[in-house]
Amino acid sequence: MTDATATATSHPLRVLLFGIAAIGLSHLLDPFGWRYFHFDGVYSDDFGRMLRVMGYVPVWLALAIAFVLHDRPLGRGRWWRGATIVAGVAAAGIAGELLKLLLRRERPRAHEGEYVFRSFTERPLSSGGLAWPSSHAIVAFGAAAILSRLFPRARIVFWALAWGCALSRVADGAHFVSDVVTSAVVAWLVVDRVWHFATKRAPARGTDVATPA
Repeated sequence: MTDATATATSHPLRVLLFGIAAIGLSHLLDPFGWRYFHFDGVYSDDFGRMLRVMGYVPVWLALAIAFVLHDRPLGRGRWWRGATIVAGVAAAGIAGELLKLLLRRERPRAHEGEYVFRSFTERPLSSGGLAWPSSHAIVAFGAAAILSRLFPRARIVFWALAWGCALSRVADGAHFVSDVVTSAVVAWLVVDRVWHFATKRAPARGTDVATPA
């Protein structure tokens, strides 16, 4: 087992209960976020665009490919780290799209900050214009959650970038605070299951994966 797989055991039930409370409380912040946490042109400079790109799936696919090319080509283990990143990001993103179709809350700027829910009879299989949870944020949080397990010493960087992406979506008026808080909770829970599955298939230490220091 690699160093990465020896990280502390997670407690998904505890996170679930905390997450439900956080999502509930975040709804109280939605009016404040809409009225006061809004910055025109948040994506007009390189820093803002960088934060948004954290929620762009091909960024993490490219990183996964880089790890596959980097890890020692001695067997199936060279694919483990790259495949784990892809699985974490993809699972979080898919969960986000499915939740959008189920929850069906539209974007705040489409209705001047009011909660409006789309009928299930209107475009039932399209997530376009739906906002709960945020697609960009949940991908960024999924990447942060899986990379934090692979490289725990650098987790503050991954989570800072993910929260930067999430808050930029609120500042752009595309999402409520509760949209991105929900994204964080769901991404953590989904990636926890992905990690549980991946560690059972991790290559032995010192074989065919270059483990992080």
